[in-house]
This record gives sequence, C-alpha cells and structure tokens, in this order.
Amino acid sequence: MTIRSAPRTLAAATTALLALGGLAACSSDGAAGADPQRVDVATAFYPLQFLTERIGGDAVRATNLVKPGAEPHDLELNPGQVGQVAGAELVVLLKGFQPALDEAVAQNAADRAFDVSTVQPLRDAAAGGHEHDHEGEEHGHEESGTKDPHLWLDPTRLATVGDRLAERLGQVDPGHAADYTARAAALRTELEKLDAEFTAGLKTCQRREIVVSHTAFGYLAERYELEQVGITGLSPEDEPAPQRLAEVAREAREHQATTIFFETLVSPKVAETIAAEVGAKTAVLDPLEGLSTDGGDYLSVMRTNLQTLRTALSCS
Repeated sequence: MTIRSAPRTLAAATTALLALGGLAACSSDGAAGADPQRVDVATAFYPLQFLTERIGGDAVRATNLVKPGAEPHDLELNPGQVGQVAGAELVVLLKGFQPALDEAVAQNAADRAFDVSTVQPLRDAAAGGHEHDHEGEEHGHEESGTKDPHLWLDPTRLATVGDRLAERLGQVDPGHAADYTARAAALRTELEKLDAEFTAGLKTCQRREIVVSHTAFGYLAERYELEQVGITGLSPEDEPAPQRLAEVAREAREHQATTIFFETLVSPKVAETIAAEVGAKTAVLDPLEGLSTDGGDYLSVMRTNLQTLRTALSCS
C-alpha cells in the first residue's frame, strides 16, 4: 500500500542515528512526566489523539506527536519524540501517512503499534471525483494503488476505528477494558449523530461539487454523495501545474462553483488564484489533519465544515 506524502529527507538519517547511539537517553526523556497510573499512548496526529482521549478517559495519557497548528504531512521526529515512541505502551498511527513515524515505530515499537489503516480497507485515491483527470501532470496525479488516508472525515469510519482502539487498549490495560468499550460506544453514538446531521444537511443542495485545494475530502464526498474537484493531490505541498489550474477553473465555471475551499494549515494562495479567475469566494474547509490553534475539537470543527458546505452548495 502506498500513501502519497511529502518527501522526508531527514527522517532516515535521524532515526538511524538514534537507533545507533542515543535511543536510551531519548527513551528516558520521552518517559519524563509519564503517569504510572495511566497508559502512555503516543498518537500520530490530531484525530487519533481525539479518539484516544475520548475512549481512554482518565486511564490514558495521550501525546500528539504533531504540535497544534503544524502540518502532519511534514512530521519529522526529534530525539525526544523518538523517545516518546520508544517508551509508549501503545502507538496509534496510520501507516503510510507519516514515513518518519513509520520508521521510528518499525525500529522501536513494532510490537506496541496500532495501525488504524488495518481496521477497514482504505479507499483508492483514484476513485471518484475529477481530481485525476489531468493526465501527464507531475503534481497532483495519484498513482495506481495509492491509498487515501483521510478516513476520519467519514464519522462512521472513525467510529469503527474507535471500537477497535478500545479493544486494543483493553489488551494493554485489561483492568479498564470495560470502561474503554463503554466510552467507545458512547463516542459511536455521538459520531452517528454527526453523520445523521451531515446526511440531512447535505441532502438537498443546488450543487454537489466541491473545489478543494488538495484531495483530502474523498471519504466525506463518498459518504455524502458529493464530488471532489482537487487542485492538487493528496499532499498539500504539491504545486499544481498551470494546465491543472486552467482545468480546475474550467470545471469551477461549469459547475457554477461559488466557493473555492482552502485549509487552515496551508497557504490559501492557489485557492485565491482560482477564485479570482472564476469570480468565486474562498472559505476554509478543514480536513482535520491537525487541530488549528483556534481551538475546538473534532466534533465542533466537523459541524463548522457542515455549515460551510451548506452555504457554499446552497443547500436548503
């Protein structure tokens, strides 16, 4: 399985160096402040931290390896973070999304990793939408077999991941297994309510195409019968070729798009360029890869996304 992500030029060298000499010191640094009464869990990025905290409750100490406001695709691990991975009782990650973390887990925590990509088959990044119509373009074109990691944008998929995470936490900490199961069930109820809100809120709209800065919204589009038109591919750092910009502008006009969406953690310049050309406005559609510094949580940001979509698509 291949998941497109930005190149990681320093990850291999950093991890190899730590493995050779400094890991013991890093492990002690990463464990500093750990609570012996709680399960120490390292999480790869915000949605997995959200799941772990909601399901783990007071019995778990969850650490997000990506700082608030940082782009998780860009994750490089410093020595202390490698120590956190090595010292954690469980590492929750999505293999293929952050190569530097994959390497650190393989070397230091392979027997303590919970890979959420194994819970359900990931959707093919080339499935559906118009994001792959630009043949011959170097950037934004997803290779055959590339998988879309953004499963958390479908609340029902996230609920299923939560159920499996509760089982895994119960294996690590049998004394609280029933509590983990109960909290996962309560979270599932909340996520199913959110899913129902999206289904009802997007049922009757004048348009169903969303023009987005990068193709993070495949699961959301698939679940709620929308069509994603991506300016770039799965990596937000990809630079679209002029040909692709022209194609997106044409599609935006054809679908009478009133809004071009960009994200909180990446530059809005490309979206603004398209919007200016077609006479549309821009708005934030948050892929929740990381939590912005504005606060909120998964549920509140998803509800903000829903209202943004309803306005942009003229839903009744």
